[in-house]
Amino acid sequence: MPTVQGVEIREALREGIARLRAAAVPSHALAAELLLMHALGCNRTWIYSHPEALLAPAETERYFAFIQRRAAGEPTQYVTGKQEFWGLELEVTPAVLIPRPETEHIVEVALARLKNSSAEASFGSSETRPPLRIADVGTGSGCIAIALARELPGAEFVATDNSVAALEVAGRNAARHGVADRIRFVESDLLEGLFSLLASHSNPIRARVLSESVAGDESKGHSPLDLVVSNPPYVPHAESAQLAREIIEHEPHSALFGGATGVELYERLIEQAASVLRSPAGKRDSQPAGILVLELGYNSAERVREILAAKQEWDDVQLTNDLAGIPRVISALRR
Repeated sequence: MPTVQGVEIREALREGIARLRAAAVPSHALAAELLLMHALGCNRTWIYSHPEALLAPAETERYFAFIQRRAAGEPTQYVTGKQEFWGLELEVTPAVLIPRPETEHIVEVALARLKNSSAEASFGSSETRPPLRIADVGTGSGCIAIALARELPGAEFVATDNSVAALEVAGRNAARHGVADRIRFVESDLLEGLFSLLASHSNPIRARVLSESVAGDESKGHSPLDLVVSNPPYVPHAESAQLAREIIEHEPHSALFGGATGVELYERLIEQAASVLRSPAGKRDSQPAGILVLELGYNSAERVREILAAKQEWDDVQLTNDLAGIPRVISALRR
């Protein structure tokens, strides 16, 4: 590809947009802008207030190398290495799923249900009371756990993933946003063996053990977690051909596909969550019930609701739609 030297910003942007349009890249103008901002290390305001500024040869070469990568199908977020979620800039690499805006509904629902159940007030408002204990299953970039940690400064977290590479990205994101001391990153298949892993000192991907009483709670038959959140893999294998090339060719398949129907992982996750979430002993128990909040795949709401109903361990099952009116989040209380 020939290198253009001494090109003005507006000309470079115009050419970048044209190349991405020709490659049928979705939102080609926005992608060209973001890539130019990344190449120059500046913001959108600076670009449009300096349209006649000349790019240095190295900047020109770097920008059109980014354009070429995006035209070839690589997501903009992997080219720039970042994505915004809940107002936080996060590092993303091909080891993690790119956080989507609709996943922010998990954070919204979790916060609302904690408030409604009085769990936040009961567990997080006093130094004499134990902190909220929250698990983020399949944490990926850590976006959900980190967003909740910023909103709940008294809470402690465990974030699981079966990918060490993903956990390393999540750990860097947690450190960047000042919450690494409250999140323990654990390599695990969903919640499998959670308490044994928390009690182990051999796991190298960790920030901090929750509370020393976690393992003791399990042995006494008490469920120590107040909230389990997850955006599990939910794309059916049969729908792989329908995914955009940016997704199928670049995002981690282990974070995308949830089995033949896309709901297989939900059944295991719901069963495991029931075993680790707090379950009040009775109506007069001062401890609120544990809360489960899960993102849903397209057209999976009723099937996941049926799984919850069949387990008979859940109350107050609620569905929350996204901005397009599609059921996006299902939540329930531990009976």
